[in-house]
Amino acid sequence: MIPQYLLSLSLCALLATPVGAQPVSFGLFGDTPYSPRERERLPELMAEMDREDLAFVVHDGDIKSGGSVCSDEVLRDMLGVFQASRHPLVFVPGDNEWTDCHRSNNGSYDPLERLGKLRELFFAGDTALGQRPMPLVRQSSDPAFAGYRENVRWELGGALFVGLNLPGSENNYHGTTRGGGPVPEFIERGAANRAWLAQAFALARTKKLAGIMIVIQANPELEAFSAGHTRPGYREFLTQLRAETQAFAGQVVLVHGDTHWQKIDQPMLDSAGNELVKNFTRVETFGSPFMGWIKASVDVTDPQVFRFSPRRLGSTPPQN
Repeated sequence: MIPQYLLSLSLCALLATPVGAQPVSFGLFGDTPYSPRERERLPELMAEMDREDLAFVVHDGDIKSGGSVCSDEVLRDMLGVFQASRHPLVFVPGDNEWTDCHRSNNGSYDPLERLGKLRELFFAGDTALGQRPMPLVRQSSDPAFAGYRENVRWELGGALFVGLNLPGSENNYHGTTRGGGPVPEFIERGAANRAWLAQAFALARTKKLAGIMIVIQANPELEAFSAGHTRPGYREFLTQLRAETQAFAGQVVLVHGDTHWQKIDQPMLDSAGNELVKNFTRVETFGSPFMGWIKASVDVTDPQVFRFSPRRLGSTPPQN
């Protein structure tokens, strides 16, 4: 019997197979390190991925806990870890490193100042972090969205990969206050995210790509969305994502962290709440206190297109 996480993501993507696309493998991880012990074990986790033949790895946000200081030293320490990766490494920012930094136990920072520091340190160039350069297209190349260096995309293996700054804590909808909102930062970044997502799907359709993978940090509560009870911080993103997915011939995968419960499933229903959106899959990465990563692959000649193999830190990889 084929494991659930290897079940077919649909045959229709094969109708859009790009000529000459080669299969690639890559790694997904996030929500770590949260504690001194996890920081001690982080090189072990990185080494596990370094030993694999991967095209790139992605950290989907939260490089510290929500109750620890947001200092430059912490950010620079993690930047050093990422830069030491054998593979190109793409980082998508999470709430713990900017939206939540106003908390007193985080150092009472201005979240927007911390986001600026993240952009300065982690998103400075036009390539991924790590020891092997990989070109990225940044949304900041568009003068209309010049500040959004963290929103990226890259194409590999016949699929398009997209990173969006969409963090937990309800996507900064309320800012540093409780209730009210939406704050100007949320409105402006939401417009940038909508434009970047629309461009990504348009590009994937034009190039007849077999799949598109979107990586964010927040768990946008897909089950609540399908039931019609979405929180406002995620409503516009999920509404757009569903419409774009249903208009796309290939496979769509949303990768996120945030709630620390590794899963691979298909939780999106159509707008009527009756039919499964069959070409959509959600992948949630491991999170503290569970350290691990997901070895993923894309192969446009495979009816499944995307495959996923979750690996707990120190565990023996499953035999394929």
